[in-house]
Amino acid sequence: MGRGLLDRPFRTLRNLALASVLASPAMAEPVTIAALGDSLTQGYGLPAEDGFVPQLQAWLTAQGADVTLVNAGVSGDTTAGGLSRIDWTLTPEVDAVIVALGGNDVLRGLPPEQAKSNLDAILAKIEERGLPVLLAGIDAPSNYGPDYEAEFEAIYTDLAAKHDALLIPNFLESLTRIDDRAMVMREHMQSDGIHPDASGVALIVEAIGPVVLDLITRASP
Repeated sequence: MGRGLLDRPFRTLRNLALASVLASPAMAEPVTIAALGDSLTQGYGLPAEDGFVPQLQAWLTAQGADVTLVNAGVSGDTTAGGLSRIDWTLTPEVDAVIVALGGNDVLRGLPPEQAKSNLDAILAKIEERGLPVLLAGIDAPSNYGPDYEAEFEAIYTDLAAKHDALLIPNFLESLTRIDDRAMVMREHMQSDGIHPDASGVALIVEAIGPVVLDLITRASP
């Protein structure tokens, strides 16, 4: 009996297996998200595992998301600082970006138009890469007057519309919307009264997490 006849069944099985693999949907690649921000993103004053990025990573994983978060938060950073490092934040493996900047601009009383210009440039660079983005704003205080407050808060809605970005108008909304301010300061904030503690971060993650799931959907092939 010829060798070709003996090999034929094995070649047939091999071809069927190959056809099955080619016909199967490709395995989804994990999504990598860079979180560009300041101390709120970086996890100031907290053990590493209690910061915003690790807690959000755990929340997303619990939802079944195949995602890796990169902590690109720098304490004290302004929108200008974020712009200065956006190029090296956008490494080839990054599939989407969370931008959460502006709080330190407000604390320093910097002009809203300056912050808007910086954020616009950051979003434009992300847009050039064809990456989806989630823009997280802040609830500006009234220290500098109602005009400053309104102008600063409008930055985020304006730029989200311009760049087709997902929007969270106020990164700290899950805390600021609680009426009992004394309780919030006592139970969910660090002693500086500015940065959330681990439980405060958990509330922030619960509010922001579903929007990040939408971001993952936009980033997925």
